[in-house]
Amino acid sequence: MAGESCVPRSLFGGAISTAFPARFQEVFVDPDRDESLIFELLDLKSEVDDAGSAIWFLRDIANEQDAGDNMVVEHSGTLELPGLRLGEAPAVARTSVGQLAVSKGRQGREAQNIVRLYLANIRLKNAATDAVITAYEPLSINPLSESAAAVASGPAIPAEQAGCLPMSEIFKVAVMNFNVHDWNLFNGGP
Repeated sequence: MAGESCVPRSLFGGAISTAFPARFQEVFVDPDRDESLIFELLDLKSEVDDAGSAIWFLRDIANEQDAGDNMVVEHSGTLELPGLRLGEAPAVARTSVGQLAVSKGRQGREAQNIVRLYLANIRLKNAATDAVITAYEPLSINPLSESAAAVASGPAIPAEQAGCLPMSEIFKVAVMNFNVHDWNLFNGGP
């Protein structure tokens, strides 16, 4: 891969950690590439089937971003997380990858960008929590998008050409290195 490496990063005051490139700052956004990495801890959606949870969350995000009717699911799968154990067994992340049209902030459909959205759902049932990791990779920037001023409109420059790790790799490293160090983060622990 490019000359970029992933470094350990603390989340939620150090209660959780993972790894990804240092170029993602503050809220884990790389403004030079309009890429982002988001970590959310949500109440467990017990009504959602484990096997289909990642696709459920992907569709939920697409609907929230007014892209529900314009989403293509490219892939779904499962990753075993040997570093995160739930009881005797390693945790499992359900993953899905989709392509959708989304607008930035409060912009309308006329300013939608085409993005690839990587999503992992780690079900922490002992803590009644769904950990959701999402990574956004722009594929094409609309000239009307506020992103166009920062990264230019048109097809996105591939990460490798820019000397960066591809978002698919960043996502995989972040998910595979996801670990809980302090279960008290979840209302007193498991």
